[in-house]
Amino acid sequence: MGQNRRDLLRDAAIEVLAAAGGRGLTHRAVDAAAAVPLGTAKNYYPTRDALLHAAAERCAERYHRLTAELAAAGAGPVDRQGLVALLAGLLRNVAGPGRPRMLAYLELQSEAARRSELTAVLDPIAAADFTGFEQAQRMAGLPVTPQRAATVTLALHAAIPHLLTGGPGTLAHAGLDDLDRFVHDLLDAVYPP
Repeated sequence: MGQNRRDLLRDAAIEVLAAAGGRGLTHRAVDAAAAVPLGTAKNYYPTRDALLHAAAERCAERYHRLTAELAAAGAGPVDRQGLVALLAGLLRNVAGPGRPRMLAYLELQSEAARRSELTAVLDPIAAADFTGFEQAQRMAGLPVTPQRAATVTLALHAAIPHLLTGGPGTLAHAGLDDLDRFVHDLLDAVYPP
């Protein structure tokens, strides 16, 4: 029951971060989100820092599980259009069902700017994105260099906060109102046809 309870609390902490931001992350809020008796989160994670660290670890576990599932599926892009579909699909997930997870992750990144122990947990997630997206670009047959691959990854990362806030003016100006076109144009800019 102990690990299940810890996972329940860590998942609840992610829910709270997504819904209420870093300021809303309290033991009481996590207890409520997990539907456990008051004081449970404090019993497992005595300080707010411990709660933040637990949420960051859970984000990392979820990320690694997701990437392992994608790798096991073996469905990588075989051409430029396949890469556009993959990357646009990932961005659609961020704006849709993956939104709470990404909101929590960005809240944790903000906290990590002041807490190096969180950086140690979160940094491997972003680093893995650079590796994974470079591999996807290679699989699609693009003339990859480390700089080109990093440019694509950074552009995708930069799009995420705008997709999460959903401001129509910003989305239109950035080209994020049509994600397939956005990714296509990004790849054309980095890898001219």
